[in-house]
Amino acid sequence: MKFMYTIAVVGVLFVVLFFSGCTSTTPSVQTQTPVTTAAAVTLTPTPTLTTVPFPNALALNEYATFGSGNEQGKATVYKFEVKSDYNWTSPTWNSPGQQAASQPLGLQRGYNTEKPQAGNIFLFLYVRVTNTGTNAVYAPSAKQFVVSSNGEVYNYSSVRSSDVTIDQVTGTQYDYQIGRGGMVGYVQPGESNAADGYLIYEIPASFMPATTYVVSNLDYQTKAVWKLG
Repeated sequence: MKFMYTIAVVGVLFVVLFFSGCTSTTPSVQTQTPVTTAAAVTLTPTPTLTTVPFPNALALNEYATFGSGNEQGKATVYKFEVKSDYNWTSPTWNSPGQQAASQPLGLQRGYNTEKPQAGNIFLFLYVRVTNTGTNAVYAPSAKQFVVSSNGEVYNYSSVRSSDVTIDQVTGTQYDYQIGRGGMVGYVQPGESNAADGYLIYEIPASFMPATTYVVSNLDYQTKAVWKLG
């Protein structure tokens, strides 16, 4: 009887402990980790800087001066023309004697057609050099005028001789005007004695005047640059 009583007391105590919170039924509180939202980032493209090779280039028909003392001059590139080909004639070149020494071309009379390589054109530049001093001044030679376009440099292509006449082109090649007929020479004082003529360059047909320049070392200390467009 005492044993049964003890069991009953223990059972009552267990029930009391269970409902009094020893065994908790309250759900545990979970700590929430805050979610960080990344801000949208807008990337601004970096502008591409275009390098101008000759920022201080002269415009066409602007003069650059050279020399000193009594030997001074001025030079300019005053015009340009583009031709897909050109026709020329020369009494010397078309003579039977010259043609006989130029086989296998054979005898050619009248105009001859000069054509560039495929994809190229002929660029005609018109150059004038004037002596502004009182003594004769050495003028820059034709080889001292080069064309710079898209990172490439082009030298002039000489005509056959000083008596060449090009159809629809006035004057003669610039260097034949220096000293009145020499490849290297001088210019006498005065506007009427100016060396004035064309120089021909063969360049790619894709060239753009705005990115094409004429560069010349007018003498040992003077460099001039002209921009075509």
